[in-house]
Amino acid sequence: MKVGRFDLAVLGAGSAGFAAAIRAAEQGAKVALINEGMIGGTCVNVGCIPSKTLIRAAEARHVGAAHPFSGIPRSEGAVDWPEIRAQKDELVARLRKTKYVDVLAAYPSVTLFEGRGVIEASGAVRLADGTPIDTEKVVVTTGASPRAPELPGLAEAGFLDSTSALELETLPASLLVLGAGSVGLELGQAFARLGVAVTILARSRLLSGEDPALGRELAGYLQREGIAVFESFSAKGVEEVNGRRVVIGHGPDGEGIRVEGEAILAAAGRRPNTSGYGLEEAGVELGPGGEILVDDFLRSSNPRVYAAGDVTGKPMHVYVAARAGALAAENALSAMQTPLDLTILPRVTFTDPSVAAVGVTEEAARAAGYDPITSVLSLDQVPRALAARDTRGFVKLVADAATRRILGAAVLAHEAVEMIMEPTLAVKYGLTIEDLVDTFHPYLTFGEGIRLAAQAFDREVATLSCCAA
Repeated sequence: MKVGRFDLAVLGAGSAGFAAAIRAAEQGAKVALINEGMIGGTCVNVGCIPSKTLIRAAEARHVGAAHPFSGIPRSEGAVDWPEIRAQKDELVARLRKTKYVDVLAAYPSVTLFEGRGVIEASGAVRLADGTPIDTEKVVVTTGASPRAPELPGLAEAGFLDSTSALELETLPASLLVLGAGSVGLELGQAFARLGVAVTILARSRLLSGEDPALGRELAGYLQREGIAVFESFSAKGVEEVNGRRVVIGHGPDGEGIRVEGEAILAAAGRRPNTSGYGLEEAGVELGPGGEILVDDFLRSSNPRVYAAGDVTGKPMHVYVAARAGALAAENALSAMQTPLDLTILPRVTFTDPSVAAVGVTEEAARAAGYDPITSVLSLDQVPRALAARDTRGFVKLVADAATRRILGAAVLAHEAVEMIMEPTLAVKYGLTIEDLVDTFHPYLTFGEGIRLAAQAFDREVATLSCCAA
């Protein structure tokens, strides 16, 4: 079967794949978009959309029972999990259609082929049924899948991952979470707020890649909600005892610890989907985690093959995948090569309070040769937080002492994920402490906390009046 010639073949129809196909079509290219499985990839089907919907549902229940306002009744009704799950599934199906399936109609030069695409040794592409795809360049955007830790007894005992946890028929009475990164913490808190007894087992500390204060304070807030947190926990194995799961390990002092629960959620990261696509046979070099190794221009060791998104092992955020997919398509089709710049990348975790960070930490700034100065502002100095009666968290800014340029920020607050964009722009464009202080910030917004944190480098914020210059 001949299907004609294409300027570009894209393997995978998730966020990176769609971004690549759309960008190529906008440049006048004829594109073969080849996808195996559910269209839309991780984010819309099993990642961002369903998990954040679940998180907000759990938050609604929690706020109803634990809001801080006297005079307003508090109640904690029973959870109808099948209804919550159905509402989540309806949104996923709707967005999959409107943001992916229907979008293809706007790009007639993009042809969708269902099934697996395989790269041959020659660099050509064929479908699993043998149909050849005649193309000069390929962008691989096959994503990643949940990775389970290599823990004796885990597979035999049975476990959930970030996908299967969202499809549970019934909620477990208790849940052990292996991993204290964004996924484990987000889902762990959500299930706890829906009535599940949750234990977090962290190999080192919560959010180990961020400023230590973020994880330290967040751990305290989670514990206040009744979530058990074990840090510096070294898991050695798993047993199933009378239908329950037992994780065996030891703590920081070497003491033996056994933690028991009805179910286990393995949140130990994701593994790139590179098996079965003919990559190595086509001369595409893979890294130790199975990721496609690419240069700054997203080109693999085979000059005809580019890659973008989670399959490259780069930061696994949908906004990174989309940007990289578009850039990979541009570079594949043009003699001009533009590098993917991830130096200014905001990072968010949708816990409550939420976590957001950008740029470098104080320690990383010092290691990079800066003389860092810092400002830490407690949320009890932010009028909006006082009005909301929720002063959990802080804003921390890192600046260079010599130039007073903002180098990084870390925010723990109910609205941290919304507050991080101003520091992101400050780091990207080299703004100074004075630039933040001298910019108007509307009163009674959480964003005002960024300006107050900038003022706190040189002034005692507690002695300032509201909106003080």
